[in-house]
Amino acid sequence: MDQPSNAAETGKDRAIPAFRLVARELEQQVVSGELAVGSALPSETSLAERFKVSRSTIREAIRLLEQIGLVRRAEGRNKLRVTRPSNKEIGERIRAAFLLHETTFEQLWEVMSAIEPMCAAVAASKASQSDLDRIAHNLAQTEAALGDFTRLVELDIEFHNLVAAATGNSALRLSRDTVGELFFPAFNHVITRLNAGARLLLAHRKIFEALQARDVEEARGWMARHIGDFQRGCDLANLDFTAPISGPMQESV
Repeated sequence: MDQPSNAAETGKDRAIPAFRLVARELEQQVVSGELAVGSALPSETSLAERFKVSRSTIREAIRLLEQIGLVRRAEGRNKLRVTRPSNKEIGERIRAAFLLHETTFEQLWEVMSAIEPMCAAVAASKASQSDLDRIAHNLAQTEAALGDFTRLVELDIEFHNLVAAATGNSALRLSRDTVGELFFPAFNHVITRLNAGARLLLAHRKIFEALQARDVEEARGWMARHIGDFQRGCDLANLDFTAPISGPMQESV
Protein backbone atom coordinates (compact mmCIF):
# COMPACT_ATOMS: atom_id res chain seq x y z
CA MET A 1 0.00 0.00 0.00
CA ASP A 2 1.38 3.43 -0.86
CA GLN A 3 1.81 5.86 1.99
CA PRO A 4 1.89 9.68 1.76
CA SER A 5 5.46 10.87 2.01
CA ASN A 6 4.61 13.65 4.46
CA ALA A 7 2.47 11.52 6.81
CA ALA A 8 3.65 11.41 10.43
CA GLU A 9 5.83 8.36 10.96
CA THR A 10 3.89 6.75 13.77
CA GLY A 11 2.56 3.24 14.11
CA LYS A 12 -0.94 4.65 14.27
CA ASP A 13 -0.55 6.50 10.94
CA ARG A 14 0.99 3.49 9.24
CA ALA A 15 -2.16 1.53 10.14
CA ILE A 16 -4.42 4.12 8.47
CA PRO A 17 -5.20 3.69 4.74
CA ALA A 18 -3.20 6.08 2.57
CA PHE A 19 -6.25 7.77 1.09
CA ARG A 20 -7.45 8.74 4.58
CA LEU A 21 -4.06 10.24 5.41
CA VAL A 22 -4.15 12.27 2.21
CA ALA A 23 -7.71 13.43 2.95
CA ARG A 24 -6.72 14.38 6.49
CA GLU A 25 -3.74 16.40 5.23
CA LEU A 26 -5.87 18.21 2.65
CA GLU A 27 -8.54 18.90 5.28
CA GLN A 28 -5.91 20.47 7.53
CA GLN A 29 -4.77 22.65 4.63
CA VAL A 30 -8.35 23.85 4.10
CA VAL A 31 -8.85 24.61 7.81
CA SER A 32 -5.53 26.48 7.99
CA GLY A 33 -6.37 28.53 4.90
CA GLU A 34 -3.52 27.12 2.84
CA LEU A 35 -6.25 25.88 0.48
CA ALA A 36 -8.69 28.78 0.46
CA VAL A 37 -12.45 28.33 0.18
CA GLY A 38 -13.38 28.91 -3.45
CA SER A 39 -9.98 27.96 -4.81
CA ALA A 40 -9.49 25.12 -7.27
CA LEU A 41 -8.19 21.85 -5.87
CA PRO A 42 -4.91 20.80 -7.51
CA SER A 43 -5.19 18.12 -10.17
CA GLU A 44 -5.05 14.42 -9.33
CA THR A 45 -1.67 14.17 -11.06
CA SER A 46 -0.10 17.01 -9.08
CA LEU A 47 -1.53 15.70 -5.81
CA ALA A 48 -0.26 12.19 -6.57
CA GLU A 49 3.20 13.61 -7.20
CA ARG A 50 3.11 15.75 -4.07
CA PHE A 51 2.05 12.90 -1.77
CA LYS A 52 3.94 10.23 -3.74
CA VAL A 53 0.90 7.98 -3.99
CA SER A 54 -1.13 6.57 -6.86
CA ARG A 55 -3.88 8.54 -8.59
CA SER A 56 -6.41 5.97 -7.40
CA THR A 57 -5.43 6.84 -3.82
CA ILE A 58 -5.96 10.52 -4.61
CA ARG A 59 -9.38 9.77 -6.11
CA GLU A 60 -10.42 7.93 -2.94
CA ALA A 61 -9.19 10.85 -0.81
CA ILE A 62 -11.13 13.33 -2.95
CA ARG A 63 -14.26 11.19 -2.73
CA LEU A 64 -13.98 11.32 1.06
CA LEU A 65 -13.57 15.11 0.99
CA GLU A 66 -16.65 15.39 -1.23
CA GLN A 67 -18.66 13.30 1.24
CA ILE A 68 -17.87 15.69 4.10
CA GLY A 69 -18.51 18.78 1.97
CA LEU A 70 -14.97 20.19 1.77
CA VAL A 71 -14.76 20.01 -2.03
CA ARG A 72 -17.41 20.13 -4.74
CA ARG A 73 -17.52 19.82 -8.49
CA ALA A 74 -18.85 22.83 -10.34
CA GLU A 75 -22.04 21.92 -12.15
CA GLY A 76 -21.24 20.53 -15.58
CA ARG A 77 -17.50 20.64 -14.91
CA ASN A 78 -14.88 18.24 -13.66
CA LYS A 79 -12.95 20.92 -11.78
CA LEU A 80 -13.11 20.60 -8.00
CA ARG A 81 -13.26 23.62 -5.72
CA VAL A 82 -12.74 23.98 -1.99
CA THR A 83 -16.03 24.68 -0.18
CA ARG A 84 -17.45 25.16 3.29
CA PRO A 85 -19.48 22.18 4.53
CA SER A 86 -23.17 22.94 4.93
CA ASN A 87 -24.86 22.75 8.33
CA LYS A 88 -26.48 19.51 7.18
CA GLU A 89 -23.12 17.94 6.26
CA ILE A 90 -21.57 18.99 9.55
CA GLY A 91 -24.62 17.71 11.38
CA GLU A 92 -24.40 14.29 9.76
CA ARG A 93 -20.84 13.83 11.03
CA ILE A 94 -21.74 14.95 14.54
CA ARG A 95 -24.89 12.80 14.51
CA ALA A 96 -22.86 9.72 13.63
CA ALA A 97 -20.48 10.45 16.50
CA PHE A 98 -23.38 10.79 18.97
CA LEU A 99 -24.79 7.47 17.85
CA LEU A 100 -21.44 5.68 18.06
CA HIS A 101 -20.90 7.04 21.57
CA GLU A 102 -24.36 5.76 22.62
CA THR A 103 -25.49 9.21 23.69
CA THR A 104 -28.68 9.13 25.75
CA PHE A 105 -31.77 11.35 25.63
CA GLU A 106 -30.85 12.60 29.09
CA GLN A 107 -27.43 13.72 27.87
CA LEU A 108 -28.99 15.54 24.92
CA TRP A 109 -31.46 17.19 27.27
CA GLU A 110 -28.60 18.47 29.45
CA VAL A 111 -26.99 20.05 26.37
CA MET A 112 -30.27 21.55 25.18
CA SER A 113 -30.94 22.92 28.67
CA ALA A 114 -27.83 25.05 28.26
CA ILE A 115 -28.05 25.98 24.58
CA GLU A 116 -31.77 26.67 24.00
CA PRO A 117 -32.19 29.34 26.72
CA MET A 118 -29.04 31.01 25.39
CA CYS A 119 -30.53 31.04 21.87
CA ALA A 120 -33.74 32.61 23.16
CA ALA A 121 -31.83 35.27 25.08
CA VAL A 122 -29.66 36.23 22.12
CA ALA A 123 -32.64 36.18 19.75
CA ALA A 124 -34.50 38.56 22.07
CA SER A 125 -31.81 41.16 21.48
CA LYS A 126 -31.06 40.47 17.82
CA ALA A 127 -34.17 39.12 16.04
CA SER A 128 -35.17 41.07 12.95
CA GLN A 129 -38.77 41.77 12.01
CA SER A 130 -38.58 39.08 9.32
CA ASP A 131 -37.38 36.61 11.98
CA LEU A 132 -40.35 37.52 14.16
CA ASP A 133 -42.74 37.22 11.22
CA ARG A 134 -41.53 33.69 10.49
CA ILE A 135 -41.93 32.67 14.12
CA ALA A 136 -45.44 34.17 14.20
CA HIS A 137 -46.35 32.13 11.11
CA ASN A 138 -45.03 29.00 12.85
CA LEU A 139 -47.24 29.71 15.87
CA ALA A 140 -50.32 30.08 13.67
CA GLN A 141 -49.56 26.74 12.03
CA THR A 142 -48.97 25.12 15.43
CA GLU A 143 -52.35 26.29 16.70
CA ALA A 144 -54.02 24.83 13.60
CA ALA A 145 -52.23 21.48 14.06
CA LEU A 146 -53.02 20.78 17.73
CA GLY A 147 -54.75 17.51 16.85
CA ASP A 148 -51.98 16.30 14.53
CA PHE A 149 -49.12 15.01 16.68
CA THR A 150 -46.75 14.29 13.79
CA ARG A 151 -47.20 17.82 12.44
CA LEU A 152 -46.77 19.29 15.92
CA VAL A 153 -43.35 17.67 16.25
CA GLU A 154 -42.31 19.09 12.86
CA LEU A 155 -43.49 22.55 13.89
CA ASP A 156 -41.79 22.26 17.28
CA ILE A 157 -38.48 21.51 15.56
CA GLU A 158 -39.08 24.40 13.16
CA PHE A 159 -39.88 26.81 16.00
CA HIS A 160 -36.59 26.12 17.76
CA ASN A 161 -34.69 26.32 14.47
CA LEU A 162 -36.27 29.72 13.79
CA VAL A 163 -35.33 31.00 17.24
CA ALA A 164 -31.75 29.82 16.69
CA ALA A 165 -31.68 31.48 13.26
CA ALA A 166 -32.89 34.72 14.85
CA THR A 167 -29.69 34.89 16.91
CA GLY A 168 -27.67 35.65 13.78
CA ASN A 169 -24.89 33.66 15.44
CA SER A 170 -23.56 30.89 13.19
CA ALA A 171 -21.43 29.39 15.97
CA LEU A 172 -24.45 29.09 18.24
CA ARG A 173 -26.56 27.59 15.45
CA LEU A 174 -23.92 25.00 14.57
CA SER A 175 -23.67 24.06 18.23
CA ARG A 176 -27.38 23.29 18.60
CA ASP A 177 -28.69 22.21 15.20
CA THR A 178 -27.64 18.56 15.32
CA VAL A 179 -28.51 18.14 18.99
CA GLY A 180 -31.95 19.58 18.28
CA GLU A 181 -32.58 17.27 15.34
CA LEU A 182 -31.89 14.27 17.57
CA PHE A 183 -33.64 15.63 20.66
CA PHE A 184 -36.95 17.05 19.51
CA PRO A 185 -38.34 14.08 17.54
CA ALA A 186 -38.29 12.12 20.79
CA PHE A 187 -40.83 14.62 22.09
CA ASN A 188 -43.37 12.91 19.82
CA HIS A 189 -43.77 10.26 22.53
CA VAL A 190 -44.53 12.90 25.15
CA ILE A 191 -46.94 14.88 22.96
CA THR A 192 -48.82 11.73 21.96
CA ARG A 193 -49.12 10.18 25.40
CA LEU A 194 -49.90 13.35 27.34
CA ASN A 195 -51.73 15.39 24.68
CA ALA A 196 -49.20 18.13 25.40
CA GLY A 197 -49.76 20.20 22.27
CA ALA A 198 -51.59 23.01 24.08
CA ARG A 199 -48.83 23.28 26.69
CA LEU A 200 -46.21 23.37 23.93
CA LEU A 201 -48.08 26.16 22.13
CA LEU A 202 -48.38 28.19 25.34
CA ALA A 203 -44.62 28.01 25.92
CA HIS A 204 -43.88 28.96 22.32
CA ARG A 205 -46.23 31.96 22.56
CA LYS A 206 -44.62 33.16 25.77
CA ILE A 207 -41.16 32.86 24.23
CA PHE A 208 -42.36 34.74 21.15
CA GLU A 209 -43.89 37.52 23.25
CA ALA A 210 -40.56 37.91 25.06
CA LEU A 211 -38.74 38.11 21.73
CA GLN A 212 -41.14 40.79 20.52
CA ALA A 213 -40.67 42.75 23.74
CA ARG A 214 -36.87 42.39 23.54
CA ASP A 215 -37.02 40.94 27.04
CA VAL A 216 -33.85 38.85 27.25
CA GLU A 217 -34.42 37.36 30.69
CA GLU A 218 -38.08 36.53 30.06
CA ALA A 219 -37.13 34.77 26.82
CA ARG A 220 -34.38 32.86 28.59
CA GLY A 221 -36.64 31.89 31.48
CA TRP A 222 -39.54 30.65 29.36
CA MET A 223 -37.23 28.63 27.12
CA ALA A 224 -35.62 27.03 30.18
CA ARG A 225 -39.06 26.06 31.51
CA HIS A 226 -40.04 24.73 28.10
CA ILE A 227 -36.98 22.48 27.86
CA GLY A 228 -37.51 21.39 31.46
CA ASP A 229 -40.98 20.20 30.50
CA PHE A 230 -39.45 17.49 28.34
CA GLN A 231 -37.94 15.61 31.26
CA ARG A 232 -41.10 16.00 33.33
CA GLY A 233 -43.12 14.76 30.36
CA CYS A 234 -40.94 11.67 30.06
CA ASP A 235 -41.49 10.91 33.74
CA LEU A 236 -45.27 11.34 33.43
CA ALA A 237 -45.38 9.22 30.27
CA ASN A 238 -43.26 6.55 31.99
CA LEU A 239 -40.57 6.74 29.31
CA ASP A 240 -36.94 5.75 29.78
CA PHE A 241 -35.02 9.04 29.72
CA THR A 242 -31.71 7.18 29.96
CA ALA A 243 -32.24 5.23 26.71
CA PRO A 244 -29.65 5.68 23.95
CA ILE A 245 -30.75 7.78 20.99
CA SER A 246 -29.96 4.90 18.62
CA GLY A 247 -33.40 3.48 19.30
CA PRO A 248 -36.89 4.70 20.26
CA MET A 249 -37.67 5.69 23.80
CA GLN A 250 -39.26 2.76 25.59
CA GLU A 251 -41.54 2.61 28.61
CA SER A 252 -39.69 2.37 31.89
CA VAL A 253 -40.06 -0.92 33.67
